[in-house]
Amino acid sequence: MDKQNSKLRWLIFASVLFTYLIMSSQRTAPGLITDQLMTDFGVAASTIGLVTSIQFFVYTFLQIPMGILADRYGPNFFLIIGAALTGIGIIIYSLSTHEFILFFARILTGIGDATIWVNMVLILRQWFTEKEFTRFIGFAGMTGSLGFLLATVPFSVLIVLLGWRGAFLFAGVFLCLCSLFLYLVLVKKAKQELFVKSKMKREKTSVLLRRIFSTRQAWALFLCHFGIVGGYIGFIGSWAVPYMMDVYGMTRLDASQLIMISLIGALIGAPLIGWVSSCLKSLKRPYVVFHITVLLCWSTILLFKAYPPFSLLVILFFIIGFGFGSNSLTFAVVRQSFPMTESGIVSGFANTGGFLSAVLLPSAFGYILDHFQSTSGSIGDGYYYGFITPVIFSIFGLVGVILIKEKQKDEEQDTKRKKGKKVDRDRENACHY
Repeated sequence: MDKQNSKLRWLIFASVLFTYLIMSSQRTAPGLITDQLMTDFGVAASTIGLVTSIQFFVYTFLQIPMGILADRYGPNFFLIIGAALTGIGIIIYSLSTHEFILFFARILTGIGDATIWVNMVLILRQWFTEKEFTRFIGFAGMTGSLGFLLATVPFSVLIVLLGWRGAFLFAGVFLCLCSLFLYLVLVKKAKQELFVKSKMKREKTSVLLRRIFSTRQAWALFLCHFGIVGGYIGFIGSWAVPYMMDVYGMTRLDASQLIMISLIGALIGAPLIGWVSSCLKSLKRPYVVFHITVLLCWSTILLFKAYPPFSLLVILFFIIGFGFGSNSLTFAVVRQSFPMTESGIVSGFANTGGFLSAVLLPSAFGYILDHFQSTSGSIGDGYYYGFITPVIFSIFGLVGVILIKEKQKDEEQDTKRKKGKKVDRDRENACHY
């Protein structure tokens, strides 16, 4: 089958991205019911923070191994089984009666979630030409933000109608059906094998990994993704809704609407920031600006002792979301700085930084809340000191983006130096004559 000229590729494109939409929504959806979980299971905020972050930990740990497995056995199996595992994990989550079952369910969900991005990229690469792939991978990135958006007001409405257990049960069953549909499309209808065994040079991979871990540029990208992604996803996916309910006395639906404003900012920011950087012919300068902007936003919330005027809070959340859209520049720098043979692993390494911070922030925030509730009994003080966490994370991100060496800019400076030396030599020669 000529995949890149087949009409079937559009069905594959739609089905894969739709599955990614539903799966990405379940990364932050548990943040909508944080307070209900604490009440129903009688657990502390730190425990719920750990339950929330465990999925991101599993996702982070499996990024590079998943890339190796996908290269060896093909993307079809892992994408199909990943959607099924995520669905089963969410179903168990909805039926859980103990916090240990919650942990197990989120671990299973994290294993399934870890399969989606790498294998989706490989499938799109197989079925679309190079130009189409470049254009559609941007749509894939926006689909993730749309998934976060789905986990705000729409999923909140579903929770109100069905209860939190019914809403998550529905999402889990729906993802299992998506897995079945992917099997019918990718394997049966496309007449492709579920498993594709291919030889892989393990030694080459180990050499690349050693090179990456000793490269300043890779660590700079790791840090800037750590700062820009974790503060946003980690907070939105865990404590944003409880914060607005506890501090501002908002309903769950109203709080989710404010999160939706932040996610709209992310949707607008991603393509607009890419356009700005292309106009400026620089990746580092706009990235530095947006890292500073996000740091100032978190610091402003801290300056108002976690209780800024509501109109200002809306603006700050929108700007933080808009700044989060700049995280795509991390992978633009990867493409600029590393050869094609290394870009996949470097992208996985940088992405690991982002989701590692998403693992750490909910737990750290939860421990701070528990500490101040037990010592002073003030939830407001807990949130105030809790916001120190995203401020610190943003400082790490700013350090990382400052450490980035922009290859294009450096090459232009080298060219100017060479031209200047040539002019000097010409002048010297002219003086001799």
